Amino acid sequence: MPPPKKPKSLKLLNGSRRIDEQDSLELPPLEEMPTPPDWLPNSHALCEWERLSGLLHANGLLTEGCLSPLAHLCALHGKIVQQYAAGAAPTGHMIAQYRALAGEFGLTPSSATKVSPGSARKKNKFANGGPTQLSKQR
Repeated sequence: MPPPKKPKSLKLLNGSRRIDEQDSLELPPLEEMPTPPDWLPNSHALCEWERLSGLLHANGLLTEGCLSPLAHLCALHGKIVQQYAAGAAPTGHMIAQYRALAGEFGLTPSSATKVSPGSARKKNKFANGGPTQLSKQR
């Protein structure tokens, strides 16, 4: 398994950031808990929204851009639970979609190692030129 990727801020500090590397989109985390969308299909989906949005928000992983995928994950969860409750098994395609969406949020054991909780909320002490200001004071 390859080592985890080094954050852009560390690459900049170490001088190891390549010119050809592209910047990725960094969306700020939501300050407040979002309300669930009106179109969630059932109470199982709504309960899953409340559970997952609380977990993701507490870890600083919930952004404006991930609200729609989170809603789709919860809706799919609701449909799967309904099928199990009716005595039918969900299709393999539904399970695969659910696993893929859950993996995007770091909600599976293997994908949890790829997500760093709280990293989006922590202030970067080097963002405003911290190291250069410290070296000037010495």
